[in-house]
Amino acid sequence: MSRNLLLISTSTTHGTGYLEHAEQEVRSLLEGKSSVLFIPYARPGGISHKDYTAKAREAFEQWGISVTGVHEYDDPVKAVNEAEAVFIGGGNTFVLLRNLYASKLIKPLQERVQKGMPYMGTSAGTNVAGKTIGTTNDMPIVHAKTFDALQLVPFNINPHYLDPIEGSTHMGETRETRIAEFHHHNRQPVVGLREGSMLRVKGDKIELLGPLTARIFLQSQKPMEFKPGDDIAFLMEAY
Repeated sequence: MSRNLLLISTSTTHGTGYLEHAEQEVRSLLEGKSSVLFIPYARPGGISHKDYTAKAREAFEQWGISVTGVHEYDDPVKAVNEAEAVFIGGGNTFVLLRNLYASKLIKPLQERVQKGMPYMGTSAGTNVAGKTIGTTNDMPIVHAKTFDALQLVPFNINPHYLDPIEGSTHMGETRETRIAEFHHHNRQPVVGLREGSMLRVKGDKIELLGPLTARIFLQSQKPMEFKPGDDIAFLMEAY
């Protein structure tokens, strides 16, 4: 597979504008491209497709990239098939996945990515790039007919990964606990992506970008920390 992916934990970090923290990586992904097809189906906070697309358009136009929303086309499949690159934004992962299936975009997206089309996701858009959406943090506010996602990479991702707060008296479950529960029923690795972190995938190579380490979980093994520059290519062939 000629993957060319940028999978970002979040669209906005503290003190930065929309996608500003990932500008260098976005520019690299889209080098030589002049347009992006934006898929706004996740609708964070219930924002309209139109307003969400306008937000993305404002960011990309600063970099000389034009943006159109998939909802602006009569035929979303045709829009994906003709796109130079695709960006799926964050919001609710269940809403996003349901709409991807309803619009019949799963297979077209998979086929275009297999042929090298740049794919970029943030948050929910990163979740759906994995094997399933079983490690999303989102509430299941709608019913998706399956948890099977785009499977652009053979592992799951947990964007917005949070570490336990040292000294906290809160006795609730941690993200690590929830991922351990996931691994009682599922084999694929899970990458805990902290805010400001992202994965750059080229073919079968994968690189952790950003200022922070990532926490990687394998079934029946202790969680592992990897820093930017470490070799994490095993994720592409773990199962």
